[in-house]
Amino acid sequence: MQFKDIPGLEEIKHRLCQTVLENRISHAQLFYGEEGSAALALAMAYAQYITCLDRQEEDSCGLCASCVKSQELIHPDIVFSYPVVKSGMTSRDSRSDLHIEKWREIILENPYIGPNQWYEHLGMENKQGMIYTEESDEIIRKISLKSFESEYKALILWLPEKMNINAANKLLKSIEEPPDKTIFLLVSIEPEQVLPTILSRCQALKIPKVEDESLRQFLRKRYRLMEDELERAIGWAGGNVREALRLIQENEEENEFMELFIRWMRLAWVPDVPGLTTWIDKMATLGREKQKAFLRYAMHILRENLLLHIMPPEKKISRMTKQEYEFSKKFSVFIYPENMESLYTLMNEAFDHISGNVYGKLVFMDVSLKIHKLLKNS
Repeated sequence: MQFKDIPGLEEIKHRLCQTVLENRISHAQLFYGEEGSAALALAMAYAQYITCLDRQEEDSCGLCASCVKSQELIHPDIVFSYPVVKSGMTSRDSRSDLHIEKWREIILENPYIGPNQWYEHLGMENKQGMIYTEESDEIIRKISLKSFESEYKALILWLPEKMNINAANKLLKSIEEPPDKTIFLLVSIEPEQVLPTILSRCQALKIPKVEDESLRQFLRKRYRLMEDELERAIGWAGGNVREALRLIQENEEENEFMELFIRWMRLAWVPDVPGLTTWIDKMATLGREKQKAFLRYAMHILRENLLLHIMPPEKKISRMTKQEYEFSKKFSVFIYPENMESLYTLMNEAFDHISGNVYGKLVFMDVSLKIHKLLKNS
């Protein structure tokens, strides 16, 4: 992964390169951003830059033997650690190396993944991953070895918030006083959940959303898109790289979401409880990751409906498909600033509940009945 492969964030890229060129690399760093941000991609590009044999002023060369191995995720001096789901009771099940081929598959395809995408790739979608004590032992063993090819050894630890307390405590001393020329790069989506004693020993770097224009250029290089498809992806993604990629790559899924949203709003308006029960049963088959994606879609459509309602005709800029727009011409009259805030809060809470593994059927029925009240009171 090179910095040039990551859209935007030029100031952060420059700052990271300067730490290497000026020989002031912090031994423990925390890259954090929302799920789907470029935090992991930047950590990987940074590790490649550090180990590059012919680094340039603003990026790794991408051609040396070290870069080639880094880009294939097989560099012996760049170690990855990530949450896993135990399939049995043996300690071997708790080590990330057991899943390294799966890790390479998904990260080479998309370095902007979230935890549920990873668990789904492992075939463990409905379980929560963890970084166990045995993994900490393995990390300590690996970093104690002399680097094989590079001056530095880098450990990229994805989702340190998933470490159990024993695993975190076991790593604490190594993070505070690592072996010479060893760098810890922690990548988090919930830094507030990281053990405070670990957090305090890391130099934190917040990874913001990607600017629309940078994301636009990034997508144009990767895909042949109609302009309205591109702008819709930009508008919906809101600077989140993973969401933009997901929208473009899963057009069929978005059509499914549109149909599900329209059906949901019509059933909630009545409210048709038997119909809602059938609709919720269908939602339950999608899995947690798609349920979360659907809720993001719902928030996007609600936002567009509010704009459709309150903006003067000459200033309206729609980021909806033709079918979405046709539905929204009638539906938008029920979306006001007064109820939009409550609707948005409701969707965000549902998203958090689904992320927290709350029973999805209860979440969607509760939300549906509350939507009924908010729409009727408009």
